[in-house]
Amino acid sequence: MGLFTKKELSEEEIIRGCIKEDRRCQELFYNKFANRMYGVCLRYCLDRDVAHDVHQEAFITVFKKLAQFKFDGPVEAWIRRIMVNASLYYLRHKTDLLRMDDVIETEQELIPANVLDNLAAEDILKLIQQLPDGCRTVFNLYAIEGYQHKEIAVMLNISVGTSKSQLSRARTILQHKVLKSTTIKEEIYAGA
Repeated sequence: MGLFTKKELSEEEIIRGCIKEDRRCQELFYNKFANRMYGVCLRYCLDRDVAHDVHQEAFITVFKKLAQFKFDGPVEAWIRRIMVNASLYYLRHKTDLLRMDDVIETEQELIPANVLDNLAAEDILKLIQQLPDGCRTVFNLYAIEGYQHKEIAVMLNISVGTSKSQLSRARTILQHKVLKSTTIKEEIYAGA
């Protein structure tokens, strides 16, 4: 008799089924996390085909290493870390990602709080995707994933100063893009 009965399986039961290579559990597990994790890969790898390939390779790693999951935190965070690492691996091998060793200090213009109200999450994601690779990667790791500059420096094999500089540059670029985007929208709505 298999793992499936008429009741819903808990997340832990699905994970344990995956470890036992139960195909139905693997399918349930994949379907539960695939879309969100593809979004993680897409934030780092702009090309949808590349993001898809990184996503698939990372899920293979997830299934291979699932027995190592300790159930001491959310499985989604554990999967996300694998997705981020797979994306970073791709970026490191694709190009000389971050070789800006000088810290560039920039004055931060503050965006009025109501400006962001006019942008949908999808618009903000598109603006982030327009950042140069290094800036986008550090911004994602710091602002979205919650890593500190020391951790980012180790992950990307860069200096802490380079991480801070890339984040500062990303913020400056985003601020200008947000202001430009909202100005264009205001002009469109004003002319309508």
